[in-house]
Amino acid sequence: MRRLHKNSGDPPKSSDLGGDDLSRDQQTRFGLNPLKLMGCFVVCLMGLSVLFSISIILKDSTPNSIWAVADARVLDMAPPGDLGQEDDQLDSIMNHNKKLHSSIFEHEDKLLGGLLSSRFDQDSCLSRYEASAYRKQSNYKPSSYLISRLRRYEELHKRCGPYTESYNKTVEKLRSNEKIEEASDCNYLIWVSFSGLGNRILTLGSAFLYALLTDRVLLVDRGVDMDDLFCEPFPEASWLLPLDFPITEHFKSLNQKSPECFGNIVSNNSSLSSSKLSSGYVYLHLVHDYDDNDKLFFCDQDQSFLENVPFLIMKSDNYFIPSLFLMPTFQQELLTLFPDQQTVFHFLGRYLFFPTNPIWGLITRYYKSYLQQADETIGIQVRVFDTRPGPFQYVLDQILSCSLHNDLLPEINPNESFTTSKAQNSKAVLLTSLSSGYFEKIRDMYWEHPTVTGEVIQVFQPSHEGYQQTGKKMHNRKAWAEMYLLSLTDKLITSSWSTFGYVAQSLGGLNPWILYKPENETTPNPACTRAMSIEPCFHAPPFFDCKKRSGIDTGEIVPHVRHCEDMSWGLKLVNPTAISVA
Repeated sequence: MRRLHKNSGDPPKSSDLGGDDLSRDQQTRFGLNPLKLMGCFVVCLMGLSVLFSISIILKDSTPNSIWAVADARVLDMAPPGDLGQEDDQLDSIMNHNKKLHSSIFEHEDKLLGGLLSSRFDQDSCLSRYEASAYRKQSNYKPSSYLISRLRRYEELHKRCGPYTESYNKTVEKLRSNEKIEEASDCNYLIWVSFSGLGNRILTLGSAFLYALLTDRVLLVDRGVDMDDLFCEPFPEASWLLPLDFPITEHFKSLNQKSPECFGNIVSNNSSLSSSKLSSGYVYLHLVHDYDDNDKLFFCDQDQSFLENVPFLIMKSDNYFIPSLFLMPTFQQELLTLFPDQQTVFHFLGRYLFFPTNPIWGLITRYYKSYLQQADETIGIQVRVFDTRPGPFQYVLDQILSCSLHNDLLPEINPNESFTTSKAQNSKAVLLTSLSSGYFEKIRDMYWEHPTVTGEVIQVFQPSHEGYQQTGKKMHNRKAWAEMYLLSLTDKLITSSWSTFGYVAQSLGGLNPWILYKPENETTPNPACTRAMSIEPCFHAPPFFDCKKRSGIDTGEIVPHVRHCEDMSWGLKLVNPTAISVA
């Protein structure tokens, strides 16, 4: 082969053809001209090479091989430079390779330690099996009990889900308004789509955990876009409420004054019994404006009334899971499911919420274009609760103060336009905000001045919608993509009170630096604080002792439920052991 390649441009000699000594007449007679022989030989070799390559690809057509090809492509596409640049390029490539290889471990564990079911068509939801390739390996592992309970729930959902025999039977009773005489084979929790996207994700996770604890089947009101945003999480059965469900048209009108409202029923009946219900459903009003009667939902003695109600219809804009941990009925089960209490939404979110293929395309294209090559990624989520258009200087100062004082970003050298120090690494900053002003200011700062460390800082912002547009499909697609991108970063800064940031930190397993809520248009000092845990905050918890029927500080009852850093009256789950060690 060496000789063939070496002399491919010269006429073949007899020695090159293996020493054959054919006469010219014989060559002509049998069509064995040396040039033709050489051509045939080369063509055969090329064909064998192609067949061998195809066999290798088919044999090893795993996600890892795709990443290996992408890795090789990075090497192939590295632009030629002078000798002084080659070391920098090599360092960058090596760092990138390390990052890819570090993610391959979790990509091989695409079921996340058994958290996810393997009974899915991969093409229908690419993110379910590809997401782990974009994340670092999680520091948290699901308990074997959580895994077994999820598999058990999936079987329940398959047996009782939409249009099954049990579902049809129960719905028919609701449609005919039959009085409840006995417990149903299958009971349901219907989650009503309500509020902004961050709130919806957190409340849907809360509703699922409640359904898991009470052996109910969760059905999701699709609202304007739930089916557009998220893949189906349960195998072989949909979680979407059928469009022909009998009372869908009443969802919007349900409120605290509705006769089916749990708070109303409790306040009007001294002795509760599900057999006294006038209809086959109860409405749970767990919105931020709920009253003391609505909050009795979190009391064991009042929960028992709900056990045999076929349909519970829930509307909420709160992450209410911390209060479930305070209920004796559920407490031991929850501690067994989640031995590390700060991982509840980390696992529920990674189990339930996978972007649909169009949104996964938004995420992966952006990640590969702007974030993949960086040695470190920093997420900054900015939410300003001000109706005036930004940007505001005091907010910009707060972002920079938090970033610089916690060594998330390097200082600039304002007196120099060039630095001779060798760049140690590169950082990509992903900033999300409704305004583009903060991105532009920070981008220009690192463009116009070198860093004192020599690090290269790149700043990116996927969108700047101007104002929140709840209910618009493309707006929510971008919002979901940006939450997910933030969850893929290495370090994260979030804004106080923002459910957008809560979703990102929990999905990513990140302890963020939380920007304090500014008062009187003044930059807080300190600008931010490190979160106690990766869990979201429950913004409107009840402060009520169910036994004594009196007020109590629910942030002081158990060590794993504490008040939030960003909202003094809120509740969040923490790992008390991890906090004491830190």
